[in-house]
Amino acid sequence: MSVREAAIAALHGQLTTALAGRNPAPLLLRGETLPQRLPPGGLVVIRDGETVEETAILSPLAWAIEHRAEVEVTVAGATPAARNAQLDALLVAIAAAITADRTLGGAVEWAQPGAPGFEDVEFEGGAAARAASVPVTLFFTVAGSPLA
Repeated sequence: MSVREAAIAALHGQLTTALAGRNPAPLLLRGETLPQRLPPGGLVVIRDGETVEETAILSPLAWAIEHRAEVEVTVAGATPAARNAQLDALLVAIAAAITADRTLGGAVEWAQPGAPGFEDVEFEGGAAARAASVPVTLFFTVAGSPLA
């Protein structure tokens, strides 16, 4: 398994553990399409994202990698206030989960959640929903090749 894959899997695991205790718990997926219906606890989808910087470190050859994953959060609610409150609570829980262990159990050297971007979305036949996309930058070092 590549270090990149291990880092994203560790992010998924960290969020799964942290959000499981919420009532109702959100559905947490990785790289999936949005389901037709939103679960009552909301939906959190981790997207693999992209590597934004590779820096060579010489002698011995290694690469300092900055990889940006995306955590998409979508919630439904009867009113805009309810949607905003539920979304805010999930964003706070996600930030707390990442900052509680910035190495994601040793999978990365540092994990940094960024500022979310927001949008209102609609599901066919369903209530309006509120969504946010949170960039999570993962910093790690690999030996030999950025693909390692």
